[in-house]
Amino acid sequence: MQTYIETPRLILRDWKEEDIPAFARMNADPHVMEFFLNPLTAEESFAFYQRIQKEFQTCGFGLYAVERKEDHAFMGYTGLHQITFDVDFAPGVEIGWRLGHEYWGHGYAPEAANACLEYARRHLDIKELYSFTSLPNLRSERVMQKIGMERVKEFNHPLVPNEHMLCRHVLYRIILYSTCPR
Repeated sequence: MQTYIETPRLILRDWKEEDIPAFARMNADPHVMEFFLNPLTAEESFAFYQRIQKEFQTCGFGLYAVERKEDHAFMGYTGLHQITFDVDFAPGVEIGWRLGHEYWGHGYAPEAANACLEYARRHLDIKELYSFTSLPNLRSERVMQKIGMERVKEFNHPLVPNEHMLCRHVLYRIILYSTCPR
């Protein structure tokens, strides 16, 4: 198992098979999945886990498992993911997070996301990162603001039906490095 990033309270690492049951419980939790079309079944969570593994193999980055140092609890994920749906900011890479609701309100998401930003700046050839969420998801938007991202615009998510309350999304961006000469 490889640890990619450590913060004072967290370890962002490779996934372990024993993470899968907690991952599936988190993805089935209606609180956690409030701003998604549906909670995930155990089978959908396992397929998601497999996609995460494949992205690490093909891209060298992905959604890192987040573990709390004090008790080694699997908390969820934070990391980088290729944007693959049809929008004007794709192809691109997003920074995202999902933590079990029992870990909300303690600053874990911004701590992990800031560490991912720093990791990407130092180790990955990524110029900019995006993050997006549905308009009602103010908690996630607040994390984007806390880590220094700038609001770019609103857009309709192409994978969400236009009439659905979660269709309208907000897009944030952060520049990791500039191509301008110094």
